[in-house]
Amino acid sequence: MEVPFRSEMKRPRKLRFQLDFNGQKAVQAYDGVHGWKIRPYLGRNDAEPYSSEEEQSAAETQDLDGPLVDYKAKGTKVALEGIEAVEGHDAYKLRLTLKNGAVRHDWIDAKSFLEVKIEGQPRRLDRRLHNVEIYNRDYRSVNGLMIPYVLETAVQGVKGTYKMTVEKVEVNSKIDDSAFMKPQVLTAAAAVTTTAAAPSASSR
Repeated sequence: MEVPFRSEMKRPRKLRFQLDFNGQKAVQAYDGVHGWKIRPYLGRNDAEPYSSEEEQSAAETQDLDGPLVDYKAKGTKVALEGIEAVEGHDAYKLRLTLKNGAVRHDWIDAKSFLEVKIEGQPRRLDRRLHNVEIYNRDYRSVNGLMIPYVLETAVQGVKGTYKMTVEKVEVNSKIDDSAFMKPQVLTAAAAVTTTAAAPSASSR
């Protein structure tokens, strides 16, 4: 099954993910502090807050530049654990200890120095946590940046994988902060703006 999606990211750690499913739009967004989601395919059309696990996962998700750019300034410690083969190619296995103490691993291709595998946030299935690995493939240059156009996620103990194929990438496009705000917050903000504008209009 193929499902079209659109992902938007903005510094420092804002993310919005939207997919179209059976004529309905599902949204998942994080404003850098809190997250919300709308899941019409489950009959949930109102914006719901992230669970505690989702909040933690979003907070630990890499920013636009990735975990290795300015890693010291981010409070991350990096250690080389050795060399492992990833899909037939040697890769450096790095252990990243984040500022909050969380640990993740990244695999960097020994020739291209591109990120070829990432240890994702474990997923809870059948009341157990399953390890997650994300493979980055088909790198292409976009405005001088190397972007993977194929990302395949494998969950340990689960048959099949989840593959994302990118059709188009835009760099430095303008995205308003309201795109990441919870819909109820947007409604309240609009009401405040309208109320504040009324006296100015009546005084003319």
